[in-house]
Amino acid sequence: MEGTRSFALAVLVVALAGMAAVLSNRVSERTRIPAPAFFLVAAAVAVETVPVVRELSMDVVQQVVTVALVVVLFQGGMDIGWRRFRPEARAVLWIGVVGTFLTVGLIAVAAHLLLGLSWLAALLLGTALSPTDPAVVFSVLGRREIVGRTGVLLPGESGANDPVGIALMAGLLGTAAGSALDRAGHTALVFAGEMAIGTAMGVAGGWVLKVFLRKVPLPAEGLYPLRTLAGVFALYGLTTVLHGSGFLAVFVCGVLLGTSGPRTRRRSSASTQPWAASERSSRSLCSG
Repeated sequence: MEGTRSFALAVLVVALAGMAAVLSNRVSERTRIPAPAFFLVAAAVAVETVPVVRELSMDVVQQVVTVALVVVLFQGGMDIGWRRFRPEARAVLWIGVVGTFLTVGLIAVAAHLLLGLSWLAALLLGTALSPTDPAVVFSVLGRREIVGRTGVLLPGESGANDPVGIALMAGLLGTAAGSALDRAGHTALVFAGEMAIGTAMGVAGGWVLKVFLRKVPLPAEGLYPLRTLAGVFALYGLTTVLHGSGFLAVFVCGVLLGTSGPRTRRRSSASTQPWAASERSSRSLCSG
């Protein structure tokens, strides 16, 4: 029964977090205050006032965060779309990947010289602090018309550097033993593998999911967002099992599925095209 209770508690937390995210977006529209600010306040109040929240184990918290991040990255990728992402792909990769490594390096050097941390601890600190928060960036930019390259570079970099930081952290955490050269080689190998498999699975998964959504109609429109999210979570799970970056896979998948971008898409045929109905419903379910 203890396992059932833990599972039920995790489901409850996910549901309440999702509801809070939806309501915070509604309030944000009226107050012009970013939705994550309301979400953080609600989380802080819940921790202080609801005893059961303080009983959550780190495993449950990690699972809740993972589910939320999968949805956030997929939605962010769809909001960008391939047509907007393609001209800026090189710049996004430079900022999201190389920029993340430079940030990690600068923080690690400062932590080692100023705080006296070991190089491994300093690198772990730099890796934890270097990524931007995609939930905040997508929420702040998602409902604002930003012209030029900035409207793609900011969310694109935010969506890319989170998987980069997580993959780098995974590599560093597996280097507790061995020489510095062995540690560097292991980290590079793990990182390269996660990025390569994540990208490949994201491209393959995006193509398969797109064809599947177009070719297989469903009897009710309400089933389309559920099918889309099921496919996204399946992609994350399969990629992670294959030792790839599941977060990068769902972000790439979202970019490929959001072909036209959120502000240029035609909606007139949404009622007659299963794919359009699926995408419209998926956006509604993901963003609230």
